[in-house]
Amino acid sequence: MSGRETLPADVVELLSAIVQALELPVPSVARADEREHSRLLDSRVTDVLVTLSTLLRYPDYPTLQIDAAYLRKRTADTPVAYTPYRFGEQGGEG
Repeated sequence: MSGRETLPADVVELLSAIVQALELPVPSVARADEREHSRLLDSRVTDVLVTLSTLLRYPDYPTLQIDAAYLRKRTADTPVAYTPYRFGEQGGEG
């Protein structure tokens, strides 16, 4: 066995929450959408950094499930509010 099968379930849960937080659709070419994408990505990166820093600083912190739940809540609290890029519709390649 290798890869995901060997990771503890709580680690997989936290990693999944991190991916969910950072996986954003590409913004449209409108400047406002690009700015909002950048702002949202910065916010979510900060949430991930806070979570991981807490894990490293406080090894006795209760559980990884709490961290995953925190990230999922923060992600839900900051939804995508810009227009995603539609490949092939805005003159770009795709």
